[in-house]
Amino acid sequence: MANLVLGPMLRYVGATEATIWLETDAACEVAVLGRRTQTFQVNGRHYAIVALTGLAPGDSVAYDVRLDGARCWPTGGDWPPSLIRTLPAAGPLELAFGSCRVTRPHHPPYTLSVDEHDRGAGVDALYALAVCMRGQRSGDWPHMLLLLGDQVYADEVSPETAAFIRARRDVDEPPGIEVAGFEEYARLYREAWEQPTLRWLLSTVPTAMIFDDHDVHDDWNTSQAWRARMRRQPWWPDRIAGALETYWIYQHLGNLSPAELASDSLLRRVRAAADGGALLREFALAADCDGGGGRWSFARDLGRTRLVVLDGREGRILEEGRREMFDEREWRWVVEQTTGDFDHLVIANTLPVLLAPTFHWLEALSEAVCAGAWGATAARQGERLRQALDLEHWAAFQRSFHRLLELTREVGAGRRGAAPASILFLGGDVHHCYLHEAAFRRSAGVRSAVYQAVCSPVRNPLSRRERALLTTGHRSRVLARALRRLAHAVGVEDPEAGWRLAQPPTFDNQLATLRVDGRAAWLRIARATAEDGADPVLEATLDRRLA
Repeated sequence: MANLVLGPMLRYVGATEATIWLETDAACEVAVLGRRTQTFQVNGRHYAIVALTGLAPGDSVAYDVRLDGARCWPTGGDWPPSLIRTLPAAGPLELAFGSCRVTRPHHPPYTLSVDEHDRGAGVDALYALAVCMRGQRSGDWPHMLLLLGDQVYADEVSPETAAFIRARRDVDEPPGIEVAGFEEYARLYREAWEQPTLRWLLSTVPTAMIFDDHDVHDDWNTSQAWRARMRRQPWWPDRIAGALETYWIYQHLGNLSPAELASDSLLRRVRAAADGGALLREFALAADCDGGGGRWSFARDLGRTRLVVLDGREGRILEEGRREMFDEREWRWVVEQTTGDFDHLVIANTLPVLLAPTFHWLEALSEAVCAGAWGATAARQGERLRQALDLEHWAAFQRSFHRLLELTREVGAGRRGAAPASILFLGGDVHHCYLHEAAFRRSAGVRSAVYQAVCSPVRNPLSRRERALLTTGHRSRVLARALRRLAHAVGVEDPEAGWRLAQPPTFDNQLATLRVDGRAAWLRIARATAEDGADPVLEATLDRRLA
């Protein structure tokens, strides 16, 4: 008899359809709301994704999960039922988002380490969201949760996963206490999502996901030099194959609609195979070699809001002098997805498009120096600095940055359909939250409000020193002007838009919520906190109307 290992996770939800993902410990038939599917096998593990169609818009349906006819979910307890809430035809919608979450206990001191210098991971914002939802009406819950990278940390594992790794292999050999392949990645995902409170949350709030560097390795695809160095490591093929195989299973499949799942040729072949492990490994290694063998970006319509989620990691072009966030085929897809008639256009990427001016000019300067603007010796030093300081955001890919601003101007001026009320860049990665308001010259004719909203971390706070450095970077106009002059000297151009901080940066573990209703939009950022053993809460640090 099969048992549930992980899940159920409510993934794609539209107005009339949804998908449920899960993992089991044996092959079986999975049934949800009368829809049935067989599990498929990858490297001895068993998975299923159930496509539900013919649902009613704006409905709320409780569901259970049956394996070979036996009910395995819900498991009991006093949690509310797991619900599928389809998107309404009209009315307000809420999208919660954030990035960067490590796995640690949910009680003080929030660490598994006995090291007195370990500051712990703090209150988990996802855990706090689940606890808050328990006391709310289901109509007040977010309609979707968007996780913008670092869902797991392959290079910063918990003590439990470290013990699992030590029991499998010699950690004195590279990559040491880091994830080495598929089985260890599967353990990492299970640990991240199996806690009962989180399991209920993920069973009832739809999730969309995109990876960032720590899902694979710190600084993943920062530069051509980084990629060449990693490919010389004998353990790298197993690492990148395991990362992309498990990403495809645990994250990517749930981003697809039922129609996209039905037309996915790789999924069809994996389902038909006795074990799809070899197929997926071949796909993953090919994707890593050609820098974009699988398109991970995706788009969804949330009522009259278009959400476009961009892969800014795996598909990068890294040749110095022609660095791009993605290739031409991917760019054409981005243009296509941002063309149309929307009330709001939301462009989400793990990496912020708009940084504080100090960091923007530093990263733009770094790209030019590493490409040889100051000679070969400076380029080598610049590469070391680029990797040490994570100088790899949109500003460090200047051609892609300017193209995206140009596209934003065209959309906002109504040249690719009716101008939306707002164009919102969502980002994570940088371990603090902030809101930038952007503006183009009056002659550009942009009628949309343009913002960059960043929310990170969900759970992985910075040290005091790191917070102080980031705060200085946001505030220092002198440093920003000096770096701008240096960037100009090596040929970096000014952006066609300017931006200013609409809210000072905030730290700690946080979660943001974007609420849209017609052509109005609001942003709320809340930090997770708990005092004196009480249940965690989400305490607002920003509440602002955007459009």
